[in-house]
Amino acid sequence: MKTRKLGSSIMKVSEIGLGCMSLGTDEKKAADIIHAALEEGITYFDTADLYDYGMNEAIVGQTLKNCRDQVILATKVGNRWNEAQDGWSWDASSAYIKTAVKDSLTRLRTDYIDLYQLHGGTMEDNIDEVIDTFEDLKKAGYIRAYGISSIRPNVIKQYAAKSHIDSVMMQYSLLDRRPEEWLPLLQEQNISIIARGPVAKGLLSERMLSKLNADGYLDYSYNELKELLPLLKDKLSPQKMNKTALQYVLAEPTVAAVIPGASSVAQLRENCEAVRSKALSSEELQLLRQLTKANVYHIHRD
Repeated sequence: MKTRKLGSSIMKVSEIGLGCMSLGTDEKKAADIIHAALEEGITYFDTADLYDYGMNEAIVGQTLKNCRDQVILATKVGNRWNEAQDGWSWDASSAYIKTAVKDSLTRLRTDYIDLYQLHGGTMEDNIDEVIDTFEDLKKAGYIRAYGISSIRPNVIKQYAAKSHIDSVMMQYSLLDRRPEEWLPLLQEQNISIIARGPVAKGLLSERMLSKLNADGYLDYSYNELKELLPLLKDKLSPQKMNKTALQYVLAEPTVAAVIPGASSVAQLRENCEAVRSKALSSEELQLLRQLTKANVYHIHRD
């Protein structure tokens, strides 16, 4: 599996990582998927303290504890479960982050987190305080690098200008090309994209039409997708759709890794095969851009 450099850090991550949110709470099944990922050469594992009330971190940590020095562990902070665990609130305070990181370290069974990410962010946050907190955690050795997971342009712009973030996690796919608006800024600041949602909730898979719903997807209507998806498959036939989807995102050098989820070993191996396959040609990339929308950020400007 090829690797790419993560931002300005010294770390390299596999081109495909494992988005751990979809692992579920069946520990054996989750461990089987993680072990298959290791066999495929995946070195980047991305979780969050929010997932399954922290159980996801615990499963990931337990499964990877014997090969900790061979992987890049990423997790997130900022969404705080209430006592009843039936909802959460946003908390980007320094006090909470410093408590939450220690809880994550315990669940992950590690002394350090490779990439610690703010799991959202708003313009109402004390951004300077958040940055100082991450820098303190880095100096103390609790984390090696930090980033944000955000789709809010003004938040991204603030962190790009004020901090030393190495990554921005954002949804990016053929059907959601909004991140392309920010590629020049991120390239200039040497900030990597961690691309989640590269198969657009299954719409860019072989099961595309079964994943359609009446609401469409972003600024695509149901009828637009019903026409577009078979056209995309036909134009790049006989390639599988997930290969087209993953290779489109990886064609952008600012992307350090794509992190599709995997709810089965078979799904994981299929995605790894797609990433290892031949890259899309410039002609194929041009065709895909002509057929799809260059989405823009209509919302979350603040």
